[in-house]
Amino acid sequence: VRALSVMMPAERARPDAVGNMLATFAHHPSLTEAYLTFNMYVLAKTTLSAQITETIVLRTASQRGSRYLWNHHVPLAERAGLRESVRIQIQHGSVGDPLTAAVVNAVDDLLNGSKISDTHWDTLSKHLTERQLMDLVFTTGCYTLLAMAIESFEIEDERD
Repeated sequence: VRALSVMMPAERARPDAVGNMLATFAHHPSLTEAYLTFNMYVLAKTTLSAQITETIVLRTASQRGSRYLWNHHVPLAERAGLRESVRIQIQHGSVGDPLTAAVVNAVDDLLNGSKISDTHWDTLSKHLTERQLMDLVFTTGCYTLLAMAIESFEIEDERD
């Protein structure tokens, strides 16, 4: 677990508090290293803003029923500027801001049919570059995979 914690961002790299998720993932170090490499790109090197990234994560967590993922990303979403009222809108899928609504709709498309609809793609294309659109798809996939692992392994939220 201590070795895996060095792969996390500085604010999360506390070997004494890596959490239940990394403690569980430590049972398969090579898989965890590969996943965390991808996850660190999504969190730290993506072409998306932190606000869009956290919108994707929160919507994915909400749609996949991952309380653990939601709870662990609320502080990151707050730092990215997503107020509680917006987080509630994201959770319920009724967002007023056009770009945020388009991101939520795209995540829903991906989760429900593995493809962003042409209408939502056209809307997003007015705001995002090709690389950002690719990052949106891969970010949704990254956190869908993580939600599946968290729920399948029944990882308890240590914050409860």
